[in-house]
Amino acid sequence: MTITFLGTGTSTGVPMIGCPCDVCHSPDARDKRLRSSILIQTGKSSVVVDTTPDFRFQMLREGLTSLNAVVFTHPHKDHIAGLDDVRAYNYFMHAPMNVYANALTEETLKREFGYAFAETKYPGVPDIVLNTIDDKPFLVRELTFIPILVWHHKMPVYGYRIGDFSYITDANRIDDPEKEKIKGSKVLVLNALRRESHISHFTLQQAIDLCRELQVGQAYFTHISHQLGLHKEVMGELPQGVALAYDGLTITV
Repeated sequence: MTITFLGTGTSTGVPMIGCPCDVCHSPDARDKRLRSSILIQTGKSSVVVDTTPDFRFQMLREGLTSLNAVVFTHPHKDHIAGLDDVRAYNYFMHAPMNVYANALTEETLKREFGYAFAETKYPGVPDIVLNTIDDKPFLVRELTFIPILVWHHKMPVYGYRIGDFSYITDANRIDDPEKEKIKGSKVLVLNALRRESHISHFTLQQAIDLCRELQVGQAYFTHISHQLGLHKEVMGELPQGVALAYDGLTITV
C-alpha cells in the first residue's frame, strides 16, 4: 500500500497573493502546501481521503486516471469543497463515485452539493453514491478502514487506521480508548498546525508528545500552517522518527 500526500497545508497554509511571509516566498518546493488530503493506492484500488478545494489540481498533478472511492474525515469546507470534480472520474470510468461519510458530513454534502443529490439531475452533475459510516470498521474495496474518533474542539472528526497506517487530521484531543486503536501503527500521520496554542488543532509540541506516547514507528506531520515556518528549519528541530510531510511525498506501508 502506498500513501501519497496530496496536500499538507491549511487554508492559511496555501500560498497567498501579496503575502510577505518567508514560507510563501520560499524556493523550497516542500514549503508549497495545498490543503490536506492523501491518496491511498494498492494494486487494485485508488482511494482519496478528503477532497479539498485543491482536489482538481492535485489529481492533475498526480496524473491519476482512475479513482474508486472518497472517504471523508469531517465536513469543513477545506476538506469537502472539491467533491464536484469527481465528475471527471464518473465520465472516464463510466461509474458512480462511492463516497463514505458519517451522518454529520453527509448532511453538509447534501446541502453544499444539492444538485448532485436531486431527484431530477441536470446532465453531467457528479454521480455519487453515499455510504453512511459510523464508528464501526468498514470496507472500501479491499481496504478495511477503522474509524478513530478525535475531537476538533467540539466537533467529532474521524481519523482512520488502515492496516499499519493511521491518519489523523484536524484534532486537538484524542480520548484514551481511541488512542488504543492507533498504538502499534508503523506509520502515523498527525496534524501539527503551529507552535502557538490553538483552539482546535495540536501544536507542534503536542503532536510530538502524542507520538512519543503512542510509540509509533514513524510519524509525519500534516495540516501545517505558514506559522509553523520553513520545512528545512522545522525538520532540524524534530526528534528521530518524526518528520514533516510535504506535498507529493509518497511512502509505502
